[in-house]
Amino acid sequence: MNQDRIQGRWKQLKGKVKEQWGRLTEDDLDVIAGRRDQLLGRIQQRHGLAREDAVRDASDWEKRNPDFRLDPTDKSR
Repeated sequence: MNQDRIQGRWKQLKGKVKEQWGRLTEDDLDVIAGRRDQLLGRIQQRHGLAREDAVRDASDWEKRNPDFRLDPTDKSR
């Protein structure tokens, strides 16, 4: 899925992400903007998880929500 499509669906996705990781703030969600690396970092920070645990949780979430895919690359680098 391309970045434009991910960003276009991000508003729908934000609610699902917030349900899963309730400690994420609106500012976190704005920064994440559909980027998987950003999500993993924020999950680690807000939920106190190790990187491996955050990766596992995000992968599990993606499997349960196949209509919502995160961008696997961080375009800000």
